[in-house]
Amino acid sequence: MKFARRTLVSAAVWAAAAAASVPAFAQNNVLRVVPHSNLAVLDPIWTTAYMSRNHGYMIYDTLFGTDENGKVKPQMVESWTESPDKRLWTFKLRKGLEFHDGKPVTGEDVIASLQRWGKRDAMGSALAQFVLRMDSPTPDTFRIFLGEANGFMIEALGKPSSSVPFIMPKRIAETDPFKQIEEHIGSGPYVFKRDEFKPGDKAVYTKFAKYVPRSEPPSGTTGGKRVFVDRVEWNLALRDSQAQVNALKKGEVDILEQLPFDFYEQVKADTSLQIPKYSNFGLQYMARFNHLHKPFDNPKVRQAVAAAFSQDAFLRAQVGVKELYKPCGSFFICGTPYGSTAGSDLQMKSNMKKAQDLVKASGYDGTPIVILKPTDLASIQKLPDVAAQLLRQAGFKVDLQAMDWQTLVGRRVKRDAPDKGGWHMFLTAWQAFDVWSPIANPTTDTRGEKSVWFGWASDDKLAELRNQFMRATDDGVKKKLADEMHARMFEIGTHVNLGEFQQPMAATKNISGFFVTNGNIYWNLKKN
Repeated sequence: MKFARRTLVSAAVWAAAAAASVPAFAQNNVLRVVPHSNLAVLDPIWTTAYMSRNHGYMIYDTLFGTDENGKVKPQMVESWTESPDKRLWTFKLRKGLEFHDGKPVTGEDVIASLQRWGKRDAMGSALAQFVLRMDSPTPDTFRIFLGEANGFMIEALGKPSSSVPFIMPKRIAETDPFKQIEEHIGSGPYVFKRDEFKPGDKAVYTKFAKYVPRSEPPSGTTGGKRVFVDRVEWNLALRDSQAQVNALKKGEVDILEQLPFDFYEQVKADTSLQIPKYSNFGLQYMARFNHLHKPFDNPKVRQAVAAAFSQDAFLRAQVGVKELYKPCGSFFICGTPYGSTAGSDLQMKSNMKKAQDLVKASGYDGTPIVILKPTDLASIQKLPDVAAQLLRQAGFKVDLQAMDWQTLVGRRVKRDAPDKGGWHMFLTAWQAFDVWSPIANPTTDTRGEKSVWFGWASDDKLAELRNQFMRATDDGVKKKLADEMHARMFEIGTHVNLGEFQQPMAATKNISGFFVTNGNIYWNLKKN
């Protein structure tokens, strides 16, 4: 209780300080948001963390976007052409694109940005395998020359969610992709106020007056990015769930980016609050293995874990609200073009006895499984406890290690042995658009230590199927390859799908303009 009181006091102090920072007459032009986590990494290409992605969408723009139904549409691009052999793509940028430092956006900026993105993202890396070269014949034009045709050029450039191909000034984009950028200048609808940024306390964004939105209505990450507030403030300090809900009810904050599931029914019944719909497809929970170290260098051990991990157990414990979750045997999201159940019987029709038998048959040597548990991310913090319980029941030893989410984000990049600061397993959530494509889904990248996502799975057969998928242009062929990939992912145990869910957002009733984004986006919102 003492902790709760201190949290409430700190929330009130933060609200007062935030109000004091803006003239009283302008308070209605300040949108106050409680994000789902702290903002520790300001480089959205350096990490897949959604906080960094959300920060990216505030200040950067994209060449293309993906609408609420998964259709890719132009954003910074005005028009484009492709040669008959689909190996030369020419793009023209729309007029009025300007960076926050007053310089125009050029094709050279685009090229440098795509090159950096291509070294860090699964789909960007896939596209880079086809690119011979890029050039910019005029300031508002860039061209991409391919060694061979592929079937996902526009899909790649319009990739939403984590590791987005955001466009940065050339001098910033030329930063080593394995080092974080030090300047944060984009051409998007908001300007990042670096001078007001306080890690663990607040992040501030102001309206970019020179931003020229598209004319279409907003949908997903496409359409007009219209800004109706002067300032957006992220409260990074308010981490206690009860304190967050109390602050929302009192009007001290306007939006809770992730409404804790335990408070869903309470907020739903409050007539002064709203739970806006912002996603059609929701998210997928996932347990990711470290394939580099024992025992998860053995596919039979990974299969045993898949058999032990009942989706119902995770969904009931973490979400609990039946209307917000559903079991699903597809790595590629149920109900999407590549949704598949091929190979899923290993998990979906298994039981603990089967899992125990698989553990014994796998040759598991008793190595304690190091599971990373976030302490400050309500949407996933119960998952590791369920994983630990099920693993122990199956016959594994478990070492559950607690830390805040940003520490976990830093820890999971390490390839050290688990007993030397590394890890065996972490659990996370992906938005549907991150994983429904067999190319974009980072777990399909099985090039071992060359893989772009943590876990570093290695499998030549899956890599070859993925390569075939990249080159396919026929929808029927793509679907067949997706099913083959899906079955192989279960066979080798790339990871474990823990089910699908909707993560509710909550807001006060005076905030309007919400639309389906399949993410956390803060343009088009009005404060009445």
